[in-house]
Amino acid sequence: MSTTGRSEADAPAASDVAGRLENAAFVRLLAARTAGGVAAVGLLAGALDDCGVPYQTSVVGLPAAAANGTDADVTLALGRPAETGQTAIGTGGDPVATAAYDVAAELGSPDPVLALAGTIGSGHVPGSDLLGDVTERGVERRPGIAAPAVDPADALAYSTLVHAPFSGNREAAAETLGGLEVPEPLDADARQQVASAVALAVAGDQSATERGTHAVERFLHPLAGGPFGTVGGFGDVLAATARERPGLATTLALGGGDTETALSVWRDHGMRAHEAVREAATGRYDGLSVARATPSDGATPIGTVARLLCAYRSPEPVVLVVADGVAEARAAGVGSTLPDDAAGIGRAMATAAAQVGGNGAGTATRGRATYDCSPTEFVAAFREVVQ
Repeated sequence: MSTTGRSEADAPAASDVAGRLENAAFVRLLAARTAGGVAAVGLLAGALDDCGVPYQTSVVGLPAAAANGTDADVTLALGRPAETGQTAIGTGGDPVATAAYDVAAELGSPDPVLALAGTIGSGHVPGSDLLGDVTERGVERRPGIAAPAVDPADALAYSTLVHAPFSGNREAAAETLGGLEVPEPLDADARQQVASAVALAVAGDQSATERGTHAVERFLHPLAGGPFGTVGGFGDVLAATARERPGLATTLALGGGDTETALSVWRDHGMRAHEAVREAATGRYDGLSVARATPSDGATPIGTVARLLCAYRSPEPVVLVVADGVAEARAAGVGSTLPDDAAGIGRAMATAAAQVGGNGAGTATRGRATYDCSPTEFVAAFREVVQ
């Protein structure tokens, strides 16, 4: 499997990819197990439907390669490195949901809300063009937080777009709201109070980094719309279900799905992720923060943990989260601590895993590896690659 990825300069143009899809007899969409990956599936599936082109979708977590499916004359890897004979989009700095939106826009009128949800849910900052397309559709910002339309205490406790002292703890979230004495249901002033309380909680958290004070801005003053009330809330639900129930996540991106089941998955995923962030044993090296997930029982959503640590806790630009037999890395941006090639984190994870007899893959800003050694040995191998 190729792990080299593409630079944005080498990535195929949206018009070229669209032309290949439009003229294909059959297309296979192979997505990463992320909010952006499943959003990309929804965007491109809609475009292919409009063109009358049949397709098959698969969501496969890294570093696993996809099993052989129905023969297709075009296979598009979404947010994951391309294997032989495939084309990849969204493996460089450009979020995959945004890249897929650009391709779909060459074929029709894709939903910018879905593209924005996938971008936000993957932890990326959306571009001005995409934001402009969303507002042109009449989607407007409102006071409050970018959470699903659920009980406010649930919104604070389980969102993975923010990590604050109340995160993962519904009682603490309810106590935070109780101190505000806001009415139910929340009116515009009350929503603004909640948003201000969240901003203050992050700013006053001694464990938070300067990066966290910027990351929380994506959780505030949300765009209202989508099936879960806010675009960011939709993205957060896509992120949780993509990790836990990728079939459900894909259905949501295609415009269907059981929203109550999705919210239940989202609550459970958020609780476990925030608990793991707090309980992880951490270490700091030059350019790299390492966290050991405890307990290492396979239930810890280390991908979400890595994203939260990178956004809110790590003073270093790269985070590596390890558990028994699996690791995930996240970069705030491709910097000097990474190998000097376009693949960034993905190449680093592949190289480190190969050194210990494992398997790794990824994109410029995220990667995942499996290995059959101690977590300490894998950390040493990864440090050797990135430092």
